[in-house]
Amino acid sequence: MASAVLANDMPTGACDCHIHIYDYTRFALAPTALSKPPQALWSDYRHEQQALGLTRAVVVQPTGYGFDNRCTLDALAQAEGNARGIVAIAPDIAESELMQMDAAGVRGVRFMMIANGGGVMRWDMLETIAAKIAPLGWNINLQIDGRDFGQYENLLKSLPCRIVIDHNGKFLTPVRPDHPGMQSLLRLLDSGRCWVKLSAPYETSQTGAPTYDDVGVLAKTFVNAYPERCLWASNWPHPGRNPQPSNRDLLGLLPSWAPSAEVRKRILVDNPAALYGF
Repeated sequence: MASAVLANDMPTGACDCHIHIYDYTRFALAPTALSKPPQALWSDYRHEQQALGLTRAVVVQPTGYGFDNRCTLDALAQAEGNARGIVAIAPDIAESELMQMDAAGVRGVRFMMIANGGGVMRWDMLETIAAKIAPLGWNINLQIDGRDFGQYENLLKSLPCRIVIDHNGKFLTPVRPDHPGMQSLLRLLDSGRCWVKLSAPYETSQTGAPTYDDVGVLAKTFVNAYPERCLWASNWPHPGRNPQPSNRDLLGLLPSWAPSAEVRKRILVDNPAALYGF
């Protein structure tokens, strides 16, 4: 029921801040790919997007494409200004290539640091890349096991660029809000240069659908403490999930995490507009 209410009252400019595009017909996976998710084209996503009443999206480079960002950049071109991109780049990338990507709508670099997650970025690249992208206003899009935030808190605070954290902190074993890793993440949000995506609770929840209560506790904590630092995302097409969860049901969780319509507008529209430059 909540999803139906939300769909009928979707604010103009609502953004899905984490999707992936897979087009194997035109863009082959990299040799480093660990799996081959089903094909998922921008045109496929547009049907989902329109059904949910969303108008903007952030296309995140799939790990399976490695440093080959062509599929992600192609999706940005198809979106005609209504999408932004997160890419994977080498530390020695030329400034001219960064400028070209910026003009195409790229706004960040993905660091997928979950063990066996298939990411091509390394910790020893982080500071160099952060320094290169800071002048552009880009962000580091980071995914780690949230229980490890304490280990990296000082490093992340020292970076000159913005940071965006995936999937409610991606605590591989859900924790309580007083957990040291969660407290570390809250301090990062308090810095004013860090955001968190309220997304993909199914990836870590042990209580499960439909309400994912153990992850929901964390989402509510973020919203209550730092609504100006929260984003919403579907994680479409939900790589590794068969069957795929319902995007409508996932969006329908947002009113329980953020009961205020004003706060939901901030999460869906205002925060991504400011962060990604819509």
